[in-house]
Amino acid sequence: MMSRAERTPLTDWWWTVDRGLLAALGALMVAGLVFLMGGGPPVAERIGLPTFYFLNRQAMYLAPTVLLIVAVSFLSLRGVRRLALITWGFGVVLCLLASKFGPEIKGAHRWIQFGSFGLQPSEFVKPSFVVVVAWAFSEGAQRRDMPGGTLGMLLLPVTIVPLLLQPDFGQTMLITLVWSTLFFVAGLHLVWVAAIGLLGMAGVFAAFTFFHHVRERILRFLDKDSGDSFQVYWSQQSFWSGGWFGTGPGEGVAKRHLPDAHTDFIFSVTGEEFGVLVCLGLVALFAYIVLRGLKLARRTDDTFTRLAVTGLTTLFGLQACINMAVNTQLMPAKGMTLPFVSYGGSSLISLALGMGFLIALTRKRPRSTMLSQKPPGTAPATVAGVMR
Repeated sequence: MMSRAERTPLTDWWWTVDRGLLAALGALMVAGLVFLMGGGPPVAERIGLPTFYFLNRQAMYLAPTVLLIVAVSFLSLRGVRRLALITWGFGVVLCLLASKFGPEIKGAHRWIQFGSFGLQPSEFVKPSFVVVVAWAFSEGAQRRDMPGGTLGMLLLPVTIVPLLLQPDFGQTMLITLVWSTLFFVAGLHLVWVAAIGLLGMAGVFAAFTFFHHVRERILRFLDKDSGDSFQVYWSQQSFWSGGWFGTGPGEGVAKRHLPDAHTDFIFSVTGEEFGVLVCLGLVALFAYIVLRGLKLARRTDDTFTRLAVTGLTTLFGLQACINMAVNTQLMPAKGMTLPFVSYGGSSLISLALGMGFLIALTRKRPRSTMLSQKPPGTAPATVAGVMR
């Protein structure tokens, strides 16, 4: 047991981090391993890999995941901003390279291959983009000589254009929704809310018109008989088969038919083998992390911290909601992982980066260490004030 009397970096860290968040994230990682024991083996055997290939790889990735969360959570506010800016810059460049030179997988170029190791740079762009945009908005709100609102607006197209070139409409939509949330929290007028809503609808219409796979998914969602509904059928069947209490670990049938039972449809596999009650418990765990993050964001007086924590929490919660909504057929397929539960190296490491940022930003710090003191005569801390 660590004593408050000990003055070491580790004890200072332990008594200043939010241990509730740490415990919830740890529970998600353990749950991911348990659920992957059901969803991973059928997919591995189908493609000629060892039975527990995905489970072993996931366990191997968890070690650097935990280390990265802890290491990033030691950073100061300035360190968080610097790391986010560097990661965002490299991530955008790698997204452009992936769209041009990356291997084609399911009709898209989203990966960078380094020998046998594959990297999906868009995963790392998401958490770093949130921090960089929060930084721009907060600086613009506190300094009249800083065009933070304009810069924050320009960061969005710079980030999503490389994603659209891949194409990756799901990640583009997720990033845009989080950016809109940040813009709203920063204090925009209702006129801007309406403008963003209209632009969002125009973007969805454009994606439906110009991206064939987006149009197919939307039409298939609206009319199950308009195309291949194989995944839709087995995803629905898994919940009907599992009922409230599940068929039992390893006894599921749908996972033998779902091609992405270890990634996109791990929630369906969980519903069949462990039951709806366990799925509701998983939803409650995600809800706790989101609500805890928003509560911590509300407590802080620092504009940058409040915006960044809100954005990171929203990113985490939206990604989980989208995955679970796709599994329960509440929205078209998006190809998005369930945080810390689905299999995926790039996904795990990028989530570790985002949660490391979140824990670092929510650590208890003396007011004198906050780096966002407003100089005399500055405008109120709203983006709306900067943009008027």
